[in-house]
Amino acid sequence: MTTKSKRNLPFSDEPEYTFGKSIDAASPKEWDTVAAKLYHPSDHDSVNKPKHYNSGNIQTIDAIRESMSDREFFGYLKGNVMKYVWRYTHKDNPVEDLRKADWYLNRLIDVLIEDNQ
Repeated sequence: MTTKSKRNLPFSDEPEYTFGKSIDAASPKEWDTVAAKLYHPSDHDSVNKPKHYNSGNIQTIDAIRESMSDREFFGYLKGNVMKYVWRYTHKDNPVEDLRKADWYLNRLIDVLIEDNQ
């Protein structure tokens, strides 16, 4: 039996990552393949790098953060998590909306960790 994860695969045409019986059984090559996808997403990634949010010299999310207090920004991130989770069942691509919710949740976690260090 193999363990397959599609969680971080934004497109159906990308390969699945198979680690064998457990994640501990992954070869260095398998780890490198996964790391390359996670840390260097393709240019057509509509979740992590949407083209319509990346024009100019600053990403929209960074401009939004700069325009808000920490408390307001935390609320903005939390609200986006809730929005995408709430409506994913009503979308043509529900997995993409759940990935967007996951992106905002991870951003919220990262910001909270940064602020507490």
